[in-house]
Amino acid sequence: MKGLVLGALAGAGLVMAAIEAKDHGSKVFAQQLPLQSRIAAGELIALPGAIGQTGQLLTVIDPKQRVMSVYHIDSATGKIGLRSVRNIHWDLQMTYFDNEGLLPQEIRALLEQSNTRNQ
Repeated sequence: MKGLVLGALAGAGLVMAAIEAKDHGSKVFAQQLPLQSRIAAGELIALPGAIGQTGQLLTVIDPKQRVMSVYHIDSATGKIGLRSVRNIHWDLQMTYFDNEGLLPQEIRALLEQSNTRNQ
């Protein structure tokens, strides 16, 4: 499962690299590490997404702390609002999940119950 998540993060990084390459145009950039090296080093990962004409979503992932944050950027005003923050450590410990609404603490409790039964 961890490999799947790391693969997804690497894939997201490749998408970001493609977006960066497309937008280079006439911009001047300082020398940077390749994107894969930055991901491996645990640097922040930012993934933009559009929400129709109302604005954009920006998902920021901190692979070192295993935390993701979601921001809404209003197109009309430029205001940035934090919408959600979540530590995904316990999410990544699950082998199967097909439901909604569990908080990280609830997931941890379920995993600890399962581990207790298996011992």
